[in-house]
Amino acid sequence: MESAMLIEIDLNPRLPIYLQIASGIRAALVDARLGPGDRLPAGRELARALDVNLDTVQRAYRLLADEGLVTARVGRGTQVVDNVNRDEIDLRQHIADLVTRATAVGVSTRQLAEMIRSTPDPLIS
Repeated sequence: MESAMLIEIDLNPRLPIYLQIASGIRAALVDARLGPGDRLPAGRELARALDVNLDTVQRAYRLLADEGLVTARVGRGTQVVDNVNRDEIDLRQHIADLVTRATAVGVSTRQLAEMIRSTPDPLIS
């Protein structure tokens, strides 16, 4: 797998680079460029391809591991878990994008949560 094909980053970010990397990997999972059991590029390889610090890539990989999307094993690298739920990943990415947008326009996560709670459920008539 080609490292750079997974991710595009903006070096003058509104969003930290490690979050852009994690977002790019989530997108690759959602659109099936990555699937269950696939190995992610080695951290050094991806850092070199994106011209970023290795710590930045490792932070993105840790975030994805904390989300339960990948596992990291010494000597085996970082792999996508076998039970990937693409719909859930896509929804989580939309939520992250919404939180980022809300923050950019001065809406706190607490205010956003209240806006969501007060939005009528389209499935309930």
